[in-house]
Amino acid sequence: MAVIKQDDLIQSVADALQYISYYHPVDFIQAVHEAYEREESKAAKDAIAQILINSRMCATGHRPICQDTGIVTVFVKIGMNVSWEGATMSLDDMINQGVRQAYNLPENVLRASILADPAGKRTNTKDNTPAVIHYQMVPGDTVEIDVAAKGGGSENKSKMAMLNPSDSIVDWVLKTVPTMGAGWCPPGMLGIGIGGTAEKAAVMAKESLMDSIDIHELRARGPQNRVEELRLEIMDKVNALGIGAQGLGGLTTVLDIKIKDYPTHAASLPVCMIPNCAATRHAHFTLDGTGPAVLKAPPMDAYPDITWEVGDGVRRVNLDTLTPEDVQTWKSGETVLLSGKMLTGRDAAHKRMVDMLNKGEELPVDLKGRFIYYVGPVDPVREEVVGPAGPTTATRMDKFTRQILDQTGLLGMIGKAERGPIAIEAIKDYKAAYLMAVGGAAYLVAQAIKKAEVVAFPELGMEAIYEFDVEDMPVTVAVDSRGESAHITGPAIWQKKIAESLAVEVK
Repeated sequence: MAVIKQDDLIQSVADALQYISYYHPVDFIQAVHEAYEREESKAAKDAIAQILINSRMCATGHRPICQDTGIVTVFVKIGMNVSWEGATMSLDDMINQGVRQAYNLPENVLRASILADPAGKRTNTKDNTPAVIHYQMVPGDTVEIDVAAKGGGSENKSKMAMLNPSDSIVDWVLKTVPTMGAGWCPPGMLGIGIGGTAEKAAVMAKESLMDSIDIHELRARGPQNRVEELRLEIMDKVNALGIGAQGLGGLTTVLDIKIKDYPTHAASLPVCMIPNCAATRHAHFTLDGTGPAVLKAPPMDAYPDITWEVGDGVRRVNLDTLTPEDVQTWKSGETVLLSGKMLTGRDAAHKRMVDMLNKGEELPVDLKGRFIYYVGPVDPVREEVVGPAGPTTATRMDKFTRQILDQTGLLGMIGKAERGPIAIEAIKDYKAAYLMAVGGAAYLVAQAIKKAEVVAFPELGMEAIYEFDVEDMPVTVAVDSRGESAHITGPAIWQKKIAESLAVEVK
């Protein structure tokens, strides 16, 4: 019989969460590198390069891969022969204490994103607790734990359907993936749960994402059951959509498809699909009573040595002297390097500003002629002026865009992934622009930020409005002043190219 100590479990959870904040799984690094090597779309290849460079930087600097350090999800398998030595806390409390220690570690502070009273005051718990925990009692005398930190951008793109038993799962996936946009930060994985009940399908989809990437081994040996056939078919058909890295169009949208299934009612076919983003973070450890888990750092030769070249065609922009006429010369798909001062603001700040405008109140910051960056950065440590500061999903600000452009004179916005139709129309009407920074490259982006100061709503924590002083911050013109969106034109071009290439192969 194994005797597990309370402190060993707490320390193991804390160590695992710190570990996954800056180390990608090696299988994920290898899969992203392979996608980089085969990618033919320049925009997608540049985005993947930034993801890989960021990954290496985080591994050496021990800082978060993404500014969204996630909601913690834990899968626990408890051996029925296990006993607990001197435990004074419930297992839930032990795990949450581990989360608390990890997220408040001074050497690598992680962003607290969890809000209590979600339908009411939405108050930050300040330590990222509580975790979402799933338990199984199994034979044996060990405790096995999978720990993951799931970003909101990808979690928000989860999809659930109760299909008819005669419906095609593949058709549902191919219809659904394009509706998810690029806010889940492809390339990544899709976890799919099939069967059981609605909640069982969702848990299976999430749990499937704890597995290693092995689609290439599966392809080499050939499928041995219907689930494996589905994995290969869905992988090929999703990539043929041409969505590509960051939704800019390209050959690789997904790196693997994971599926778990469970018997279901004769009248039912529950299906849930949950994406994992370019900040895929999970670790597995086992406690057997001999002490806390030890997770070995990946070897540095697992990280490809990639450089990202700006190129001659890049446009350098000084935000401090930028005019509306300058913005109107930009074209969708262009690479831009930003220098100068920008403001930040995301969901809570936008809600606060719109409420003030509706009351006729003066905003605490002047947005006229400025750019606003949708970001909630990690707190700085050591010599940093700001922690990892990658973009958040821009579509969440779509409903505010027209009013902000109309009433403040804002010149443009920077965020992650595409904009929806209402935002694109507003951008076109006001001859503004929307720029896209790469999701999953937060530490790399932060290197361009030379100064950071909270200028409004400090009580909102990571959602406060900052002023950043940046130097050569890389972005892509995602929606230009004419309303052309790179997230519409890019995938359309690459879907056609892939279809033509497959047609040639068939011939």
